[in-house]
Amino acid sequence: MNFLGAVRDTWVMSVRNLRRYIRLPQLLFFSSVQPIMFLLLFNYVFGGALGSSVRIPGIKYIDFLLPGILVQMVMFGGVQTGIGLADDMGKGIVDRFRSLPMSRLAVVAGRTFADVVRNLTVIAIMIAVGYLIGFRFNSALAALGMVAIALLFGYALSWVFAFIGMMAKDSETAQLASFVFIFPLTFASGVFVPIQTMPSWLQVFVRNQPVTFIAEASRQLALGVNEQGAIWKTIVWVIGLLAVFVPLAMWQYKRRVS
Repeated sequence: MNFLGAVRDTWVMSVRNLRRYIRLPQLLFFSSVQPIMFLLLFNYVFGGALGSSVRIPGIKYIDFLLPGILVQMVMFGGVQTGIGLADDMGKGIVDRFRSLPMSRLAVVAGRTFADVVRNLTVIAIMIAVGYLIGFRFNSALAALGMVAIALLFGYALSWVFAFIGMMAKDSETAQLASFVFIFPLTFASGVFVPIQTMPSWLQVFVRNQPVTFIAEASRQLALGVNEQGAIWKTIVWVIGLLAVFVPLAMWQYKRRVS
């Protein structure tokens, strides 16, 4: 099948997955509720204790927190990619696709692209809630930059969790396997608090893992900080993840449907 045919099939599969969110709006609702709860709880419950750890002139805790919460949200969104693929395979839906004259890439690529659209919707809701409780971007260009890098990282993670989901026997196993990676990477990172507040032995790990890079890059873009180190590290990680996990996910998909 030619390239244009693969693109067309990918678009059809993306629309199929997006229609599922329209038919089941509770999926989008609960995808939005969880990060909003994290944002409100950390800002109002823990913000009094954690806010003093942010020692950047003119920056409130909510300005530090929101970009980090968005990173956590796209990571959790990636988990849904793996769960959705595992569920489709368990129900035999993917076997039906195999009998159609369509690109094999389309099933997985269509799912990951649809989840980018879902992430964009949730990010917009999160930013709206953030603005209601005091968050502010440095500029419109800063807002676009932060959203773009979060979506880019989320897209790369979708391929990682697509691979995990197709490795798992069912959707429950896919969910449990994904959260084994999610929790240490999210909470042992710079998402919620400055790295300097952590024990020195933990800082070694935190400073050199991708979630910290993307959290710092998101803040730099959102707040207009004139530093680009974390942004370039994030781009390198995105390229690396895609280079490794797109082939792995497609190999696993072909293995499962053959």
